[in-house]
Amino acid sequence: MVTDRLLDGRLKLRHLVLITAIADEGTLVRAAESLHITQPVVTRGLREVEDLLGVQLFERMPRGVAPTQYGGPFIERARSVLAELRAADEEVRLMQTGQLGTVTVGTHLAGSNLLLPRAIAALKSDHPRLTVVVREGTPDTLQQLLLSGDLDLTVGRLSPTVPVRLEQERLHHEPIRLVARAGHPVHTGTRGTSLAALLAFPWIFPVAQTALRAELEAVFFHEGLPLPADRVECTSMLTLRSLLVSTDVIAALPMFIAVDDRDVKILPTPLSSIRRSVGVTLPKDRAPSPAAAALLMHLREEGARLAALEREYATAEAAPFH
Repeated sequence: MVTDRLLDGRLKLRHLVLITAIADEGTLVRAAESLHITQPVVTRGLREVEDLLGVQLFERMPRGVAPTQYGGPFIERARSVLAELRAADEEVRLMQTGQLGTVTVGTHLAGSNLLLPRAIAALKSDHPRLTVVVREGTPDTLQQLLLSGDLDLTVGRLSPTVPVRLEQERLHHEPIRLVARAGHPVHTGTRGTSLAALLAFPWIFPVAQTALRAELEAVFFHEGLPLPADRVECTSMLTLRSLLVSTDVIAALPMFIAVDDRDVKILPTPLSSIRRSVGVTLPKDRAPSPAAAALLMHLREEGARLAALEREYATAEAAPFH
């Protein structure tokens, strides 16, 4: 190809800088001064480019030089190339400092209520040009996406075991509480709020083979009670909340979701045996990008605040904090 002559290594970036300097300054002398080099170096560089192109880029005028019909278009292209390189350099610098880039985070129920939204809000306040992509999924699905590199980190309930290529960091504990809508008859009824009494109402249960489902089953078994016969099983938080506020169902929610929702009330039914650890999961063999590291910093800060808040609630409920 004809254009290969510009791509075979003979044309240097310094040539483009030199040509644009000549165009800007109007003389070889002033171009040399602006670049802090000697005029012979400028003259030699101009000759190298003109020899490479086979055309004259500048013509002598009474008070300097001016672009020829070939020089004008070439100079504009050179300016564009240099502008793109400066933009690329600035973009890399911003990415290195965590001010630009994309962080992709996976989450599920225990992480998406307060911890992650608060951390994202703080991150965007510091770095408004960062893009945050949030993907929801089951813990197993998120682990696979993390291993494949499709996620930078995950936020949510920590798993009892993870693949050897992943590591977990606990940020706070979060108890599980039974809840009902604010106008639910259980709040004014005479049946009480024991687990046995609550079997008179429909329930929303986690689907089978989830950690919370197994823990709730263990609570019912310990109390010598069957699972609610009238129940809906789902993993969708939107579906769960819609049913919760519009019907008389009972549901088990992470405490901070329940506390933050004015349309539901926490029941005094004890579930002290269910207390989840919430944190982040990261790949061991891949250092966080600057953008991911910035989000991780805010997750740790918000996790510390939620841990303090959980201790306050635990004290108020006279329950020990572990």
